[in-house]
Amino acid sequence: MKKILTIIFTTTLVLGISTFSPTSTDAATAKVFKNCTELNKEYPGGVAKDTKVTNKGGKTKYKPTVSAELYKANASKDRDKDGIACER
Repeated sequence: MKKILTIIFTTTLVLGISTFSPTSTDAATAKVFKNCTELNKEYPGGVAKDTKVTNKGGKTKYKPTVSAELYKANASKDRDKDGIACER
């Protein structure tokens, strides 16, 4: 009986450790910028939430960087709500 309990405990422990892996998502590391000037220093074209969005604000000079997590962290800076934050 003791041998069976040891095997069950060991198996549970091994499976528990192997399935546990800390996930480092972009959302956890996505930088929140205080304004568009700061964001545009690092991302001149702004940040788009995906490749399918189109600019509603007119002609732009730069192509936006596509990152859903970065866009989500800075969505408040998307004034025209077109899916691109701080486009220029």
